Amino acid sequence: MNPSNDDPESGLSQAHAAERLLRDGPNSLPGGQRRTLAMIFLETLREPMFLLLIAAGSLYLAFGDLQEGLILFGLVLVTVGLTLYQEGKTEHAMAALRELTSPRARVVRDGQALRVAGADVVAGDILLLAEGDRIAADATLLSSSDLQVDESLLTGEAMPVGKRAANGDAPAATPGGDDLPFVYSGTLVVQGQGMARVTATGARSEIGRIGEALGTLQSESSPLKKQMAALVRVLAILALVMSLLLVIADGLIRGDWSQALLAGIALAMAMLPQEFTVVLTVLPALGAWRLSHENLLVRRISAIETLGATTVLCVDKTGTLTENRMTVTQLHAGDESLCIDYDVTDDLPEAFHTLVEFAILASETDPYDPMEQAFHRFGQHFLANTEHLHRDWELVHEYGLTPELRAMAHVWKAVTGSPHVVAAKGAPEAIIDLCHLDAGRQQSVLATVNQMAAQGLRVLAVAQARFPDAPWPAIEHDFDFEFVGLLGLTDPLRAEVPEAVRVCREAGIRVLMITGDYPATARVIAREAGLAAIEPLSGDTLARLDDAALQDALKNANVCARIAPAQKLRIVRALMANGEVVAMTGDGVNDAPALKAAHVGIAMGGRGTDVAREAASLVLLDDNFASIVRAVRQGRRIFDNLRKSMSYILAVHVPIAGMALLPVLLGWPVLLYPLHIAFLEIIIGPACSMVFENEPAEPDVMRRPPRNAAARLFGGAILLMAFVQGLGVLAVALAAYAWGVSWLSGPQAHAFAFATLVMGNLSLIFSNRARRSSLLASLRAPNRVLWIVAAVTLGFLALSLYQPWLAGLFRFAPLPLPALAAAIGLGMSGVFWYEAVKWWRRPAR
Repeated sequence: MNPSNDDPESGLSQAHAAERLLRDGPNSLPGGQRRTLAMIFLETLREPMFLLLIAAGSLYLAFGDLQEGLILFGLVLVTVGLTLYQEGKTEHAMAALRELTSPRARVVRDGQALRVAGADVVAGDILLLAEGDRIAADATLLSSSDLQVDESLLTGEAMPVGKRAANGDAPAATPGGDDLPFVYSGTLVVQGQGMARVTATGARSEIGRIGEALGTLQSESSPLKKQMAALVRVLAILALVMSLLLVIADGLIRGDWSQALLAGIALAMAMLPQEFTVVLTVLPALGAWRLSHENLLVRRISAIETLGATTVLCVDKTGTLTENRMTVTQLHAGDESLCIDYDVTDDLPEAFHTLVEFAILASETDPYDPMEQAFHRFGQHFLANTEHLHRDWELVHEYGLTPELRAMAHVWKAVTGSPHVVAAKGAPEAIIDLCHLDAGRQQSVLATVNQMAAQGLRVLAVAQARFPDAPWPAIEHDFDFEFVGLLGLTDPLRAEVPEAVRVCREAGIRVLMITGDYPATARVIAREAGLAAIEPLSGDTLARLDDAALQDALKNANVCARIAPAQKLRIVRALMANGEVVAMTGDGVNDAPALKAAHVGIAMGGRGTDVAREAASLVLLDDNFASIVRAVRQGRRIFDNLRKSMSYILAVHVPIAGMALLPVLLGWPVLLYPLHIAFLEIIIGPACSMVFENEPAEPDVMRRPPRNAAARLFGGAILLMAFVQGLGVLAVALAAYAWGVSWLSGPQAHAFAFATLVMGNLSLIFSNRARRSSLLASLRAPNRVLWIVAAVTLGFLALSLYQPWLAGLFRFAPLPLPALAAAIGLGMSGVFWYEAVKWWRRPAR
């Protein structure tokens, strides 16, 4: 089937689209491959820890110890398997997020307009283009209404170019020319709307020709990952130096250089906290995946860290606090007003017919805007089968909304009659300006507007004019408009918003409602939402304030009314200058600068433009304020768990490294060999990633103020406390070894000290998962992965102590039950002091 023969009204069928997708492949650029398990496997084998394990296993084989060598190689496979599971799960989560956040396109298929993934667009598809869309594929325009496209991605020219519909078979042309009938993949619609048939996708498009170059670009690591990589490098150098010193010292003291070499490798393994980089990959990625279940997509992982530190949440009223379900409920024409109830009102009085007629003429024929949809529904309900609905008229010219004039106008060619009909709608003050009303009439109209706004209505005005023929005036002011009337629309508040606002207040987050509505309308919605009754800051007032005065005005403001999209950027900058951590919502093209400037930009997924989504770091799928609040809770949980996990990693490496080094320096028998370290690493890996990633939020997570965004994730007091925790377990394990040597045989003393160390390790997991509550209280918090890890650890410990073959490999002898009980008690006691500190620091109830 030739694409040019498809009917634009019905588009491709789903079956034909599926065939072409299979034939041509997805509409995506070359490169950008996801990591496969084979790639992860090769990356894992290059990690220092695995190289050390392989080196130790090779040494055992070289020394003729076949059993221990094979066991170490077996542990290499186990550790690689765990890493593949963790990294594979992370990669799967990231792939799912990439799929969810990939660009979308509106297409016509089987006669229905629907939104599909950009990768699923095929040649022959009919694209529906609107302001703010990122064009999904190269296409030829079938219809165009005031369409302008920014093609700077392909041409480097910043000025947008006008487009016109194709008239017959137009010759192929390169991007950048005015009035061409072609649009190109990756370019941006900045004005108007249109319909186009796809001609090329993927690598066959204009941008696809440079796709290979784009595919070679490498993403930059986050600052936090760079800090952790630097820390790991320092510790790796320190481990290498200390291991070499240990080999020399042990070899000189005992004369057994082979055992000294193994002890040195064991110390290097004990001192390498490679888990830091794993945690910084796994926890944020899986956290982003969890946030997607809260209807929030993460486009930039670093935003998760900032989300929990947000102090001011700037939200649009329409569609975020409200349901974005517009209904016409009041009309005013001449001196008459009418309240509308669809269930009660049967007929629309003749006095209001013209008002509704021109409100529809000033709207798009296939509207996306909820207000315009409300006008069309109203007309179908009350004016069906009348002369006031004009489906056969031709739209010949449009005037869009501008920052200077918040009104739009349509010029129509009627089927009969020579003059063209012009319909305009917009903000009442803009329509008053267009109609050049005298002072008395202006005051009368504005008084009615204020009365309607005080009822919580969104108010628009309508005007009409006649004009003989083209050329059309450059601006709407050159038409001789006549004022027609006012329409009031209701948009109910979402039921869950008042509770979400209360949660924000408890969490120390100020909610700042931003709306284009009148202050009176904003006051009604703010009162229903539970925002404090403070006089709204209006857009006119904001425009008169300098930056310092605006910063002062915003210190306590919770409502900004009559705000133009361009003013959002000033609000964000003023709040940031006040030291606030700002999250800002937005959906339109003009919102993009504010979304980009905010610490956390949140684009609307339902009604937002592609430009807004690309500028934002998060995308709200259901456009619901309550979802943002739940996401803040998740953001705080993720940050807490990152901090807990990293504290545990540092704390647990202190006793392991200490028990690998100190017995040698004290002249005691070596306790930890590579086999013992490998066993402990199998506990640490899943604990630091899977256990802490599954940790639920602290009970007070939304009852404490936002953390200082400038505070480091892992440093200062937290770093010191983790180190001291590790020293506590080390002191107990060292004392247990010394005590064991005095009353147990050598192999039993080794087993006694090792069991104490393993129990101390588990105790550190439990202690760090409850940073504020007690250890006993944390046992009641659900975490299935924790209990699996604990059970597997205890099972392996029991086998290594009491299974003869394994006990021989570990150089252990079975412990009497009293000794085992003592080891368990001593291991747990290593964190009791920390529990006492938490109890002492806990505020009195």
